[in-house]
Amino acid sequence: MAGNPLLNSMTKNVTQGDSRFGRFGAQPQQASQQAQYGQQPYNQQYGQPQYGQQAQYGQPYGEVEYGVAAPTYSEPIPAGERLTMNDVMVKTGINLGLVAVGAAVAWFMPVLLLLGMIGGLVLGLVNSFKKKVSPILVMTYAFMEGLLLGGLSAVVDMRYPGVAVQAVLATLVVAGTTLALFANGKLRATPKLNKIFMIGAIGYLVYGLISILGAGIFGSALGSVSLFGIPLGLIVGLFAVALATYSLLLDFTTTSEAVEAGLPERESWRLAFGLTASLVWLYVEILRVLMYLASIFSND
Repeated sequence: MAGNPLLNSMTKNVTQGDSRFGRFGAQPQQASQQAQYGQQPYNQQYGQPQYGQQAQYGQPYGEVEYGVAAPTYSEPIPAGERLTMNDVMVKTGINLGLVAVGAAVAWFMPVLLLLGMIGGLVLGLVNSFKKKVSPILVMTYAFMEGLLLGGLSAVVDMRYPGVAVQAVLATLVVAGTTLALFANGKLRATPKLNKIFMIGAIGYLVYGLISILGAGIFGSALGSVSLFGIPLGLIVGLFAVALATYSLLLDFTTTSEAVEAGLPERESWRLAFGLTASLVWLYVEILRVLMYLASIFSND
C-alpha cells in the first residue's frame, strides 16, 4: 500500500492497537494466536456459520449501518487480489466525483432533487442488502445522491446565499479532521459509543417521522419549535452532525479492518459506498445547521 502515509498509518494503528472488533489479519501467525484464545482463524470464521449465527469480521459493514450480514469467504484470498487502502480511496474518489457531477447538474435544475431523492433511497437499499456488490449500482447511487445534494443546495442557497459553499467547506473540515484523528489513534469507536450511536440514530429517525407527521397534520414541523429561544431543529441538527461524524468514524474503522482481514479487492466498492453515504449524510446535516443559523441571524 505505497502512497498516502496517512492512510497507511490507519491500517498500522489498527494492527498494533487494541481494536474493539478484534484483529483478523491474514497471516498464519495471527491465525494461530486466535486459535489459542478459542477463536476461529479468519478463513474458518468466514466459512459456514455455526449454530445459525452470521459470520462476522471486525465491524461488519452491513450489520451496523445497513442491517445486512458481512460477506463470507471460505477460501484464502491470493495476496494480489486482496483489498488495499488505496483501492478503497480510489473507488471513494470515483463516487465523490459522480456526486459532484450530479450536484452540478441539479444545481441548474433543482427539480432533479426529487429524482435524486427517490433514486438514492432505492439504490441505497439495494446496495445495502445486495450480497454481491455491484460497482454500477454503487456509482449510480453516487450520481443520484449528487442530484439530491445539488438540488437541495440550490434551493437553500436561493434563500440563504453562500450557505451551500459553507456547508461544503465545513464537511471537508469535519471529515478531514475525523480521518486525521483516527489515523493518529486519537479517535476510536468503542462498544459503548456504538450502542449510544444506535440509540441516537433510532431516536433521530423517530423524530423525523414525528416531524413529518406534524407538518402534514398540523402544518408545523417540530423543527420550528423553540427551546429557550433556540429552534429545536438547530439542536437536533447539531446532534445529527455528531451522529453522521460517528458513522464516518465507523466507516474508517471498517475499512481498516477489512484491509487487515484480507478481503477481496471487489469489496472496495462496498466500503466506498458506505463512505459516500456517510459523507452525504454529514453534508446534509451541516447544511441544515447552517440554514437554521442563517435564518436566526437574518431575523436579527
